[in-house]
Amino acid sequence: MTNIHTSPLKRLSLAEEVADRLQELIASGKYQVGQQLPTEPELMTQFSVGRSSIREAVKILSHRGLVRVQQGLGTFVLSLSGTGEPLSQRLQRADFDDLVEVRFLLEVKIAEKAAMHRNNKDVEKMKSFLKKRFEYASANQLEPCIQADINFHMAIAEAGKNEIMRDLYKIVAEHLKKSFLLRYQNTDSFINTQHYHDALLQSIVDKDPKKALVWATKISDQPK
Repeated sequence: MTNIHTSPLKRLSLAEEVADRLQELIASGKYQVGQQLPTEPELMTQFSVGRSSIREAVKILSHRGLVRVQQGLGTFVLSLSGTGEPLSQRLQRADFDDLVEVRFLLEVKIAEKAAMHRNNKDVEKMKSFLKKRFEYASANQLEPCIQADINFHMAIAEAGKNEIMRDLYKIVAEHLKKSFLLRYQNTDSFINTQHYHDALLQSIVDKDPKKALVWATKISDQPK
């Protein structure tokens, strides 16, 4: 296939840059629906990147709904416009209250599922992160406290054994962390809600999904 001239890549993520360049070519009609993209070696040469960057770029395009990968055959254009703006990019523009609302919906459900499916290893992870949350909050170390809080809820999400829900929560939590760092000046609110988190953990330990849902709701209802 014809080699296409490209300018030097400048982003920290080469895979994202390659994905964006390929998306531009698809949108411009260079590659039509049903047409096969160049092979991995051809794309590696075209963009001067390694195989791992090409594979990650194709995965990004697949998530955007632009291409489909047929094992043993290649990568084919599925749509010229895809499914729209990637979720991670959309969340960067999201209003803080909207992010909190999405987090609330996820946290309530993952708490309920964690109480149903958690194992002893999950419980130990949750206890460890919750202990760190309290220690950092007591020492007024804001950023480590926020991260420990996120890690605690991520451990709950993992205990729920729903990978899609876990990944969604991780994406939302990453964007919320940035908002929290701008919004909070100290750890007072984290200290004030520690007992709610202790109760949530206990309900999960007790495998009581109804109480887990109640405590997760109380946490999410606290002023942000």
